Amino acid sequence: MNILIVSATQFEVKPLLDYLLIKEAEIGINKGFTTMQENSVTVLISGIGMVNTAYMMGKYNKSSYDLVINVGVCGAFNRNLELGELVNITEDVLSELGAENGDAFLTYDELNLEGTHIFKNQFTSKNKLIHQLKKVKGITVNTIHGNDASILKVSALYNPDTESMEGAAFFAACHQNINNFLQIRSVSNYVEKRDKSKWQMPLAIKNLNDFLITLLNNDLKN
Repeated sequence: MNILIVSATQFEVKPLLDYLLIKEAEIGINKGFTTMQENSVTVLISGIGMVNTAYMMGKYNKSSYDLVINVGVCGAFNRNLELGELVNITEDVLSELGAENGDAFLTYDELNLEGTHIFKNQFTSKNKLIHQLKKVKGITVNTIHGNDASILKVSALYNPDTESMEGAAFFAACHQNINNFLQIRSVSNYVEKRDKSKWQMPLAIKNLNDFLITLLNNDLKN
């Protein structure tokens, strides 16, 4: 299979890049040199945020890929998710897309505009590694939440499990020209007032990359 791995940063997929013998990953396309169960693996480093992701996906996401996987770390609203746990995000929302009306926030669908701010992934796989991941709902933001009031507000609006800065943009791009895509993320922290001493970034990155290397060494045709 011809597989594209999409990550916002080199940092989040450094162990995978090392495994693929990609020594100096650049923003853009990076081709791996390791054959993995007849899987041809390419890594796209998009840059952080939904704008960079949308641009890079538009530039490089071609129908020639059999499977496209967005990977990275995420914050969790859902405290039933453990730090370091991997999740399969099957629904993602552009939660900031809307309008202010005094103290109220009007969501995009309340504005009766064309298009959508909610993206769902219907792709299913018989692969046991993918199948065992919890399916969760994410939101995509420009500003990571770290204020109690804003956390309560967005939780009431969308009841999300996770947040990232790229996921919904990735989904939107894939809906345009490719059928088989996934968003797999590893929980690095809980969504709360910012305190990096509580984060488990090394664990999240290790678990994510261990999973990816194992997955890519599987037969993914089924």
